[in-house]
Amino acid sequence: MRTAATAIDRRAPRVWLRTVVFWGWVAMLGLAGTDAVWAGATVEVLETYPAGEEVTLGRNENFYLRLRYDTEHPIGIWARPYFRGQPANAGNNGSYSYSGNGEALGWFFFSGTRGEVDEIRITASDGSIAGTPVVLTYPVHVLASERQPGAEGAPEWVARLKAADAERQKLAYQAYSNRPVAPFTSLLVSLLGIAVLVLGVCGFVMPVGALVRWRGGWRMAAAVPAALMGFVVIRLLVGISIDPTSHNLWPFEILMVGLLSTVIMVLLTLARRATGAAAA
Repeated sequence: MRTAATAIDRRAPRVWLRTVVFWGWVAMLGLAGTDAVWAGATVEVLETYPAGEEVTLGRNENFYLRLRYDTEHPIGIWARPYFRGQPANAGNNGSYSYSGNGEALGWFFFSGTRGEVDEIRITASDGSIAGTPVVLTYPVHVLASERQPGAEGAPEWVARLKAADAERQKLAYQAYSNRPVAPFTSLLVSLLGIAVLVLGVCGFVMPVGALVRWRGGWRMAAAVPAALMGFVVIRLLVGISIDPTSHNLWPFEILMVGLLSTVIMVLLTLARRATGAAAA
């Protein structure tokens, strides 16, 4: 006579097998779906600069790849250098969104005067780790060196594709600038502007007022935040007069220095009151 436990023991392997088969089919369908999504994207290397299978790059030189793509959906394309199966000590190009078919520019550079590359892996997709497969591996041996770049000019396609990327960057920036601003973002920008104004004014007014009213060592102490604010303002004015783009983040500079000056003055004021100097 079979017991209930015996029946369950005999059924357990079947249940386990069905579970394995079920999840196996799920994984296969998932992989098949991924292949179907990216099956329409192809990339090929038309030529490189410098050309050849053995290349030596000079200091601050780039290795360029002229790529041709054909895709049914928007993709990004990256050329990532590798050496012996591992990412090389080099930087590579970012990517823009490419649709349809055309040419793209891939490039990389060594981070210093030492480095070696034996293959370039071309990836194409949305840029995520899981969703950006390697669509092409291009074998080439590239060495870094300390020599100065040669006088030979780059071929026409390098300048042309650089110009195309610059135009894509311009359009992307315009689209980003013209995007609707969320109310919360507008509120944060307004609060930042108010904070810069308040701290900037306090950072100036408080030490200047202390220089007029205080005496002795307290006046010398108040001169420290006053000199700090004056130095920062003069530095901003001189820097912007030389190069208008040298202090694009000047509100944050004023914010940080104004906050520091205000904190110093608050501490000095509290210290004067605690020592009784304020009543003198």
